[in-house]
Amino acid sequence: MISTIKSLPPSPGVYQYFDAQDRLLYVGKAKNLRNRVKSYWRFTPDFSVNPAQSPRIIKMLHEAVRLDYVVVGSEEDALILENSLIKQLKPKYNILLRDDKTYPYIYIDESQAYPRFEITRKVVKGRDITYYGPFPSGGRALFDALYEVYPLVQKKSCLREGKACLFFQIHKCLAPCEGRISPEEYNQIVQEAKTAITKRRKLTDALKEKMGRLAIQERFEEAAALRDNIEAISALTVRSDIDLAKQTDLDIFAILNGDERGVVVKLFMRQGKIISSAYNYFRHTHIFEENEAYKQALLEFYTIDTPQTAQTILTAHRFADAPQVAQTLSSRFGKKIVIENPLRGAKAKLTELALQNCRELLRNTKSDTVMEQKIADLLDLSVIPYRIETFDNSHMMGAATVGGMVVWNENKWDKNAYRRYTLHARDEYGQMSEMLKRRIEHFKTEPAPDLWVLDGGQANLNLAFSLLKEAQINLDVIAIAKEKLDAKAHRAKGAAKDILYTAGGIIELKPGDKRLHWIQRQRDEAHRYAITYHQNKKRKEDTQISLLKQKGIGKATVKKLIDYFGTFDAIRNASAEEIEKVTNRKISSIIKNNTEEL
Repeated sequence: MISTIKSLPPSPGVYQYFDAQDRLLYVGKAKNLRNRVKSYWRFTPDFSVNPAQSPRIIKMLHEAVRLDYVVVGSEEDALILENSLIKQLKPKYNILLRDDKTYPYIYIDESQAYPRFEITRKVVKGRDITYYGPFPSGGRALFDALYEVYPLVQKKSCLREGKACLFFQIHKCLAPCEGRISPEEYNQIVQEAKTAITKRRKLTDALKEKMGRLAIQERFEEAAALRDNIEAISALTVRSDIDLAKQTDLDIFAILNGDERGVVVKLFMRQGKIISSAYNYFRHTHIFEENEAYKQALLEFYTIDTPQTAQTILTAHRFADAPQVAQTLSSRFGKKIVIENPLRGAKAKLTELALQNCRELLRNTKSDTVMEQKIADLLDLSVIPYRIETFDNSHMMGAATVGGMVVWNENKWDKNAYRRYTLHARDEYGQMSEMLKRRIEHFKTEPAPDLWVLDGGQANLNLAFSLLKEAQINLDVIAIAKEKLDAKAHRAKGAAKDILYTAGGIIELKPGDKRLHWIQRQRDEAHRYAITYHQNKKRKEDTQISLLKQKGIGKATVKKLIDYFGTFDAIRNASAEEIEKVTNRKISSIIKNNTEEL
């Protein structure tokens, strides 16, 4: 490694430290690779770690045996590449903030005669577009309230029809499609609605009045829906007596580290008022580093698709890479972005408000991950498994082969992160390989968890380790399989025994062990999810086969097609020549006509 360090170029780039098992330890960026990497070490009288580094970095350097680096064109490129590699490869000594949400915005395109409000998570092109937000929560409730209170064009298709519809009859639209209201009159309603997005009292008062009328009419479900919307809209507003005395747009970020977890709080001020807020927790607090945390939080939040960004970002702490992050964001959005750490005045009160929210969120956090800590100790994991992905596949005699991935995150199922896979491999090893490869491909946008749990034995475990090593990703893996008696899985009720396969060897726990139950719960949920998908897919394929049989195409011909093409989708997309080649029959039109709708 010393020869690599001495030969480093004085160029911007990204460097990576690896341990003796070739596992990635740390990713860093540098304006000058030679100077930055050399600063970690002392070269005289012996080559040794520089004691001026932080304890975390010193520990990492003692484990490092190899250094790789990538030269890039600029410091901005280095910053972007560093952030991407940290998110994708999950180095052991880099903090990883998990917040991949894209927040919704409400927007309106006033280039149209009768514009309507829409919800978006990405930039919508147009000169006369105004954005409101972001709204991490409550955005949909606010959007629905606009159309409940104001008689706006309700649907995109309304104007195309040219005829008044049900919305006109129930007084929720003024039928501009029939010219019953002029563009000028309609614009006055739009302006009122735009004001109500930020000054929401009028909206909530109107909803409360309607909720009361519905309750009197005993339409309790509708009244309850309005009540929920009122609560969601009210929750958007962060109570603050801070007055900037001007129409200012600001984004405020505060990050605090706690004993068991840290928290990121974001406040969004538009036209001098805080319109919404968001927060997310993060783990691995033992390797927390403030500069890295703020850098990641800002680069992850402000993607190229972010519809609106305040030109001034306030941070509760000063961090070293702020100038470079500001420059990167300025390039990304084509306008000057400033990052400030105010020490006094109204802006400092805003960052203190964000910090106050951080402290309150950490104070209210209860330790609910005792089992995860026990699992980490049992399996000798490198980190406590707060986020787990579990994989299983399902098929019947090779038909309707599918896979499922379920996600356990912070003591609950994260069902929005569940994934289904249509698989093409014929054997279970190949199917697992297909699933894991596809998951690894998405680590860049959906970061790796703390632990993988695989349904299967040693072969699947070795497969996962091989794929992760090839991708240079740090990730703990275990496999769980039923104990086999006489070559058959033993499933006797109350006596079924599962065997755990880990990097350190096989672990057998008693059937009543709560740690085993916890792991079994992960596997069982993955099995339930995969088999449900399999059943739906099998039902669809059975219907397709039945239709084909009715048209004179027998089981043997269907089997030939499935064996050759793998799925009905592939058969439907195949050319007539390919189908004829496989079956020696001109039946492509029958197949396509009878599988198209399924």
